[in-house]
Order: sequence, then C-alpha cells, then structure tokens
Amino acid sequence: MRTFRVNGKQVSVDVPDDVRLLWVLRDVLGLTGAKYGCGINVCKACTSHLNGKAVNPCAIPVGDIEPADEVTTIEGLASGAELHPMQQAWLDHDVAQCGYCQPGQIMAAVALVRRVKAEGREITDADLDGIRNICRCGTYVRIRQAVRDGAKRM
Repeated sequence: MRTFRVNGKQVSVDVPDDVRLLWVLRDVLGLTGAKYGCGINVCKACTSHLNGKAVNPCAIPVGDIEPADEVTTIEGLASGAELHPMQQAWLDHDVAQCGYCQPGQIMAAVALVRRVKAEGREITDADLDGIRNICRCGTYVRIRQAVRDGAKRM
C-alpha cells in the first residue's frame, strides 16, 4: 500500500511498486488530465508536479513516491472554480487545437515560471526554449505568448 498526497488530498493505493505513477493517476485515481503520450519520458504529455517541480509520471515508479510527497496534476492547479492564471492565458491566447498536450504544457509552464520567479528574474527566450513538451499541432508561437502572459499574471 502506497500513501501520498495528490492535489491536496491524502490517497492510498494498493498497486505493485513498479507501476508507473501515470497509471496510478489515470487508472486508479481517475485523474485523466495527465495524458499518456509515449510512456518513455520523451513527449512530456503527462507532465505533472512532484513537490512543486515538473516531472513526467510515466517515468516514475509509484514505489519511489514517499508519504510526504505532493503530486499535483492539471486537475489540482485551479483554485476552486477560478482558473489558474496560466490556464486563463491559454484560453486568452487560443493555444489549444487538439488539446492533447495542453495539460502537460501548462504544468511545465507553471513550474518554469515559479522557478524563474523564485530566482528573482523575468522569463527569457532561453527559459521558454527549455520547455520540451511536444505539440503535434505546432502551436508553439501561441504557447510562448501564453507562458509570457501567464507569467505576468502569476
């Protein structure tokens, strides 16, 4: 039995330690916002936060998760009915086309902006180049605009 926090709530799951966190989130806990893309930590469609840092749950065995760990998925990003500023920026800039990669893109952007702000600086083009999430629709220009706008709102 593994116990940890997901989106602010304590959860316990009874799965083998080698099951990937992505499958626990999606199949056991019903949180389907983290998308399955490649399963090998390349596409980043499943990007979520582990203790505030962007991670890819497809690459993390649930046995590596400790009871004090906090996992945040796209479902836990908003505050109640109010969207997170980055989610709102995504809508305002009409980023999504198919939408499949968008939860991972947003989670990667939020983690990046939080890190940059903690360093006491503004987001740069080099920072944006570091977001490696793959978008099959190619909306990268709008993604970059939304990240910059969302960063101002955060």
